[in-house]
Amino acid sequence: MAITEIPVMQDYIRMCGDGWDQGWHERNGGNLTYRMRPEEVEQCRPYFQAEPGPWVNMGVQADNLKGEYFIATGSGKYFRNVPLAPQDNVCILEINQAGDSWRIVWGLEKGGRPTSEFPSHFLNHSVRKKATAGENRVIYHAHPANLIALTYILPLTARDFTRALWKSATECPVVFPGGVGVVPWMVPGGAEIALATSKLMEEYDAAVWAHHGLFASGPDFDTTFGLMHTIEKAAQIYILALSAGQGKIRQTIQDEELRAIARDFGVTLREEFLDETPLAK
Repeated sequence: MAITEIPVMQDYIRMCGDGWDQGWHERNGGNLTYRMRPEEVEQCRPYFQAEPGPWVNMGVQADNLKGEYFIATGSGKYFRNVPLAPQDNVCILEINQAGDSWRIVWGLEKGGRPTSEFPSHFLNHSVRKKATAGENRVIYHAHPANLIALTYILPLTARDFTRALWKSATECPVVFPGGVGVVPWMVPGGAEIALATSKLMEEYDAAVWAHHGLFASGPDFDTTFGLMHTIEKAAQIYILALSAGQGKIRQTIQDEELRAIARDFGVTLREEFLDETPLAK
């Protein structure tokens, strides 16, 4: 068996290919990280390098990620190449016992480093691990065009974005009942945007990066990809409706109807994002 035949690696590679097929990863855009389960680490350990790479300080720190292992895309690597040569475009990282540095134990065989946005991923993993009692393991960053377009026309607030998306497709209140956060434009890859995003991810499963893309989190690859896909499709519907209506939307899902969806599907919507007073029972 090759390491690429191990189920977790197959699932990771498939998600990279699916993201490329959606058109979300122009050139070397986007990144994907996964916090490995102990049994997955042990399945992959026989393929680890005899001599791991040097420790590299991240500039951020998290106590609850000490000693963890992550699968990550490489900096400057193309999602389209991951299924073709995962060993050259993906790596497995070990986090030190101080929780502030990584080293490569597998992958990037032709050289390189993990994604430059790994500090953002790392802090978001820390926050989501705490917020979900360890359930969330995937952080996915992509550049879905319709959602990015919305950051040029909607106010950059969680409420405005959430309402536009909820009202664009009936499944949205079910898929992300807590809404989406919004990060104003910042230079990517540094500690500032990592901290700003992780603060939002204490409350949200997804955070919009203005004029840049979307961060999504989830317990597994399917759920996280599905969240990204749902948000982007809702953004596309909103853009299409605005375009076809010459900037006017004649009708949409009303707040009471959003509440009805939440009631019937057993989810709790973020009430402060709704306008209308519930109807008397």
